[in-house]
Amino acid sequence: MTVPVFEEVDPASDCDCPGCVHWRQLSPRLSPGRLGGHPAARGVVVLAAASAVLGAVHPAAALAPGHSPHREAVPGDGEPATPQGAKAPLHGPAGKPVDPTTAPLPTTTRTEIINRAKIWVAAQVPYSMTSYWSDGYRQDCSGYVSMAWGLPNNEWTGSLGSFGVKIKKEELQPGDMLLYHNPDNPESGSHVVLFGGWTDHTHTYYTVYEQTPPHARRQTTPYPYWSHTDKYVPYRYKGVTAGTAGSEPAGGKTVTAYPGAAYFGPGADNKYVTRLGEMLIARGAGSYYAQGAGPVWGETDRRATQAFQQAQGWTGADADGLPGPRTWDLLVTGKGKDIAPGTAGPGRPGSHGVPGYPGRNFFRPGANNDYVTRLGVQLVKKGFGRFYALGPGPHWGEADRRAVEAFQRAQGWRGGAADGYPGPETWRRLFA
Repeated sequence: MTVPVFEEVDPASDCDCPGCVHWRQLSPRLSPGRLGGHPAARGVVVLAAASAVLGAVHPAAALAPGHSPHREAVPGDGEPATPQGAKAPLHGPAGKPVDPTTAPLPTTTRTEIINRAKIWVAAQVPYSMTSYWSDGYRQDCSGYVSMAWGLPNNEWTGSLGSFGVKIKKEELQPGDMLLYHNPDNPESGSHVVLFGGWTDHTHTYYTVYEQTPPHARRQTTPYPYWSHTDKYVPYRYKGVTAGTAGSEPAGGKTVTAYPGAAYFGPGADNKYVTRLGEMLIARGAGSYYAQGAGPVWGETDRRATQAFQQAQGWTGADADGLPGPRTWDLLVTGKGKDIAPGTAGPGRPGSHGVPGYPGRNFFRPGANNDYVTRLGVQLVKKGFGRFYALGPGPHWGEADRRAVEAFQRAQGWRGGAADGYPGPETWRRLFA
């Protein structure tokens, strides 16, 4: 008699009330089926238990503003039901509001916008819909963009559009914003982010600067955003001066000047070899790097470099596998042609010949790279997004592992084949 196989499944909850959102954030492993009842009700039960020990606490405190990401407080509390507070002067109600109809629109540069955005990221300014940072701006998504643009007041998603002009995707430059405001039901996910520059030459991913729980962050995000992909509208600030200062190159990393031929070849061991490998992987050479890029020059680097050179149509001495100034320039600027899938040379294990798969080294505790984001976005598309409380990101975490494990189990795999770490076959099926 065949023994039936049982597996534990977390039922997805689509309830959109603030209580459910709050508990999904606090306990992504818990589900209504395990604890019983509506998730929001659990908050009241736990709060009541805590009140018996610590003193009386009103149940509404469990849903106070700032505790439920991307939600205002309980609908009907008098504030706009959006992921940010109401329009307010600098430093909040105690500040002096500025009349935008009479005050001149402040001018700024793209470099200044991005630099201001980086300050909050470096300080890890906590997300809050009611608190104001030392510079006077509210610590939520719209306050963040108001700060970066240098606006005289704290705006919200319903008013930020009046300070910009709508543009097309191909016109986006660092310092522009992507705005999602839902006037019919603003509680349902309204959000605004800053565009920091494309991270790939196909303009599929970009660097996002945003204020979102738990604090301000900068990371790679699929265009236009990982959720509500048909709702975001690009805008350009009316007061921005001409120029492209502040642009970030492909890969979201600082442009590095060509260091010289002496830094590459047998015996080389330096940071430029690592940088070369990272850029080559981003251009299609992931199948060459089973363990990821590293500082010690090896045959892997030479063959990957040669494949990129050959992809440009170069032959002979121009495709010797040693990066010269021309090769380096194409890589750091994101120009030229990518390595075609399936062009890995002889000797590569067949399982590592999966197009786009960078190797297991990119998916383990401590990993932080664009491939983790890309993996998460694809898992969401395939229906395994319930494990992500705030959406996919570049930092490998338990949410990624559990989502991968669920996908592997959906393939009928068990045991070590469903360990939550993507191998070549997992990657091939996921992106097929």
